[in-house]
Amino acid sequence: MKDLWLTAKLDIVESLRARWFAIYSLVFGGLVALLFIFGLTESRVLGFIGLSRLLVTYIQLCMAILPIFVLITTVRSVAGDREAGVFEYLLSLPVGLAAWFWGKILGRYLVIFLPVFAAMGGAVLWALVRGIEVPWGMFIYYTALLAVMGWCFLGMGMLVSALARSTDVAQGAAFMLWLTLLLFLDLILLGVMIQGQVQPEVVVGIALANPLQVFRTAALALFDPQLIVLGPSAYVILDTFGVAGYKLFALAYPAAIGALCAGAGYFFFRRGDLP
Repeated sequence: MKDLWLTAKLDIVESLRARWFAIYSLVFGGLVALLFIFGLTESRVLGFIGLSRLLVTYIQLCMAILPIFVLITTVRSVAGDREAGVFEYLLSLPVGLAAWFWGKILGRYLVIFLPVFAAMGGAVLWALVRGIEVPWGMFIYYTALLAVMGWCFLGMGMLVSALARSTDVAQGAAFMLWLTLLLFLDLILLGVMIQGQVQPEVVVGIALANPLQVFRTAALALFDPQLIVLGPSAYVILDTFGVAGYKLFALAYPAAIGALCAGAGYFFFRRGDLP
């Protein structure tokens, strides 16, 4: 356990020194600042006003930016250390493979999640100072959703990094994974259903296998509990899960994917040739 925390601390220190972390923090902090500057806390959209409107917009932007940031930066972990010859030094130190691998995951997760949470926390503090009502239920659920999203794509990134033999291959595979998830969102699946006359339950099941689609639908469910914007698909989702059930599913399913991918990444990392 001590080796795990030391490895996590080392990864955090290295990440704080990296340029990508400064850009990463600036992006999410800048997003909140811009949303305040453009007056989203003073607008009303679909009955949502104040900080609720800002959080709705912020979660939508995070779904577009966070996954690719996490994937691209994470896949460099194992593949980059392999290319740099770090494993040769690792084998000469009293640090177990499990402690090193899971320590890097822990450190990277903290580095990924804290700037996102700090941006939301800053928005809440500013709202309290300005006397704007804070929707605590929405804030807590969105925080949990972003935490799960980060964990899900972190696990995917570690799996890709463990399988790839070079940094370039790892980054290319991460980009293709992200692009594939984007392609299998609503519009593509709707076209498949119309052309192939596939059962709606099958199409919706395929859609909900996509973590990005799960996050997007869960975010919509907070301000549109009936999921009217999804059309007929909403009936299948609500009949199967219900509103509360789907919100729980949106947290449990991506968390399970992240854990399975991280576990598979450790399996291939331990069985593969380290040098």
